[in-house]
Amino acid sequence: MLQPKKSKFKKQFRGKMRGLAIRGSFLAFGQYGLKSEGRGWLTDRQIEAARKAISHFTKRAGKVWIRVFPDKPITKKPNGVRMGGGKGDIEGYVVTVIPGRIIFELAGVTEVIANQALKRAAAKLPFKTKFVKKLE
Repeated sequence: MLQPKKSKFKKQFRGKMRGLAIRGSFLAFGQYGLKSEGRGWLTDRQIEAARKAISHFTKRAGKVWIRVFPDKPITKKPNGVRMGGGKGDIEGYVVTVIPGRIIFELAGVTEVIANQALKRAAAKLPFKTKFVKKLE
């Protein structure tokens, strides 16, 4: 799974998900992409499931770029633990996605295959997305 090798601080605040993406909102590497229309946390497991769906459908033809990286630690307290006693242990890592952010890019396949592959990947994600292509 994707996670940072090391970080300056072990735990983080939850934060806000305001505004629209300016950074990471255009296709930089591939011809086709999956752009977020909703907002939310994307876990390392969801990214991996979507990546597998893309590579399986394209039969590993072409190239896939993952444009997001989960570097935000999420904590959770165990079941049956009373309030207080500090912040819980790290459960996993997420990336905060806001509308306009490109999540995956794809190149080296036809538009039909790219559209279907990215649609299958979108089914694994917790928010609405749309298929985008580079203007020639």
